[in-house]
Amino acid sequence: MKINFTKYEGNGNDFIIIDDRKDEFSDDNFLLISKLCDRKFGIGADGLILLRKHKVYDFQMIYFNSDGNESSMCGNGGRCLVSYALQLDINLKTNSFLAIDGFHKFKVVDNEIYLKMNDVKEIVVKNGHNFLDTGSPHVVQIVDNVDEVNVYEQGKKIRNQFQEMNGVNVNFVSFNNDIIKCRTFERGVENETLSCGTGVVAVALYVFKKKKISDDKIIVSTKGGNLSVYFKNNGNSFHEIWLKGNINKIFDGLIEL
Repeated sequence: MKINFTKYEGNGNDFIIIDDRKDEFSDDNFLLISKLCDRKFGIGADGLILLRKHKVYDFQMIYFNSDGNESSMCGNGGRCLVSYALQLDINLKTNSFLAIDGFHKFKVVDNEIYLKMNDVKEIVVKNGHNFLDTGSPHVVQIVDNVDEVNVYEQGKKIRNQFQEMNGVNVNFVSFNNDIIKCRTFERGVENETLSCGTGVVAVALYVFKKKKISDDKIIVSTKGGNLSVYFKNNGNSFHEIWLKGNINKIFDGLIEL
């Protein structure tokens, strides 16, 4: 079997992207997907994304974590997929695509890609932790110094307290002057990633609400770089949420299995 692919990264969050408009890739082959994402025996990535045709939207996004399982929304992956679609010269009619959590609009401003995220209805406390759903389930925990946190051990412990939803992503956040720093443990990857788009959105909204920051544009620093979150707030809910950050195509490749 030979598979053509493109490798992308968004703020250090890396993805294998496959043009599957002919619907040829077996999306239930979990072992194949996990092998492709394996950093020692495969291509290596935090996740794998299929781009497929859609009758209503410009295309469809099917996202898998590196463990091979189809997952919830991935913000950095969505931004990378838009860049990939532009590379393929897909005829864009709606400037939107369908993902597992619904459709997402996107726009290109000064060669930068903005991705619209779904509305967030509320921030709640679940299992003793601050919880919100930004297309993926997230916990946000404020710490004194995020650089000193053992993200793997502490993140895994909290992740496993949410078995009823197959775990959560866990974001640790600290403040250094006006800089918001975030590190994320991602379920499905089962480790820390350099960046998490839906996690940064969760952090921005939580910080706005709990720290009473008045700005409706929040920049969050991750190990992979900075991500910007724009939004509008109405009470405990948020809408018109847009995510922006760096995107880079790494390489095109052909793997034979």
